[in-house]
Amino acid sequence: MNLDPKTDLKLERIVDVPRELLWECWTTPEHIKNFFVPRPHTVKECEIDLRVGGRFNTLFDVDGNEMKNDGVFLEIDPGKKLVFTDAYTEGWKPSENPFMTAIILLEDVSDGVTRYTAIARHWSPEARQRHEDMGFFTGWGIVIDQLVEYAKNLGR
Repeated sequence: MNLDPKTDLKLERIVDVPRELLWECWTTPEHIKNFFVPRPHTVKECEIDLRVGGRFNTLFDVDGNEMKNDGVFLEIDPGKKLVFTDAYTEGWKPSENPFMTAIILLEDVSDGVTRYTAIARHWSPEARQRHEDMGFFTGWGIVIDQLVEYAKNLGR
């Protein structure tokens, strides 16, 4: 995948969790609630309709403020790739203020070890810079850490 350093951010890690378990966590609302935002923030609600054009809606609690984030899945390669955006909501209704398109890539490295890649694509260099300044690398890094911790505690 060709990335544009002017508009894209990328975080990659090798994690000691099977790819299939990471996929399950990313595609199950009850699992999403346990890792998708850095603590102490929480995901209060999550709705997933796992199909292209299907909803990926979340409601975050950030410092006592509710933040609604509705979006759709653009691409799904089961077990390997999820692409979602807030540029549209279900039914391909355009959003008023889209922020990014996210790409989650999962690739087997060895038995039970996965290359986890998170990419955030933005509409402009300014939006990309704003996301980096907001703490993309720290925040998404924490999300990966929380995901790994949570997945390992599932006991599978």
